[in-house]
Amino acid sequence: MADEHSKDSPPPPRRGCLIRLAAMVPMLGVAGLGVAMVFSALPQDLSDLDGAGPGLAAPQGRDLAVVLRNAIDRGFSVTLTEEEINGWLARTLRAKQGGLLEEFTSLESVRVRLEEGHAEVIMERTIFGYPHTVSMFLRLEQLEGHLGPSLYFDGGRFHEMLPFPPRGGRFGQLTVPQGFLILVRSSFAKLAEAYAEELELGFEGMSRVRISEDGIIMSPPNIGGGSQLLPDSF
Repeated sequence: MADEHSKDSPPPPRRGCLIRLAAMVPMLGVAGLGVAMVFSALPQDLSDLDGAGPGLAAPQGRDLAVVLRNAIDRGFSVTLTEEEINGWLARTLRAKQGGLLEEFTSLESVRVRLEEGHAEVIMERTIFGYPHTVSMFLRLEQLEGHLGPSLYFDGGRFHEMLPFPPRGGRFGQLTVPQGFLILVRSSFAKLAEAYAEELELGFEGMSRVRISEDGIIMSPPNIGGGSQLLPDSF
């Protein structure tokens, strides 16, 4: 009877599948981390950007500080295209670079990609002789009853179904959440210091700023209050 009972009873559960599945989870995590590191090391493709890049002579163009100051003083709105901004950055970066260089890193260029609703500020650097890019997304929001736009360091959602965390920027070809910007905050802070005058004129001296694929459109507080003989934009 004992033998018959032992034959009819179900075999003991096998744990081998569960153990293998549990072992695969950290392995997949390590593999995903490795893929992320590879993409973060590869510089992003900037061939879609308008304006001069590294090694190319930037054409002569407007001095943006003068343009913004005149727009504020005379009550004009002004539009800055991606090509104009990148050309101006190519002409002025070396003169302003100063403390932007680090011991093993050289800053080759700073460029801007304009998209609907936000901009991407991209640093092209050489690290130990290898090219690398790092970027930060900027978004503006005009709040009702407030003078001037509010600036946010994000590029919106990763996906429409994922409201949090927002996209912060890109390390190479890898898009990273907003919290990762702390790793590059000091580099972008130095860049902001180098262009402090232009940033103050553009984002504090203007009452309305809108970012689109066609350019950054800025309007001073007194627009419409100037002489009718003068144009209202340039």
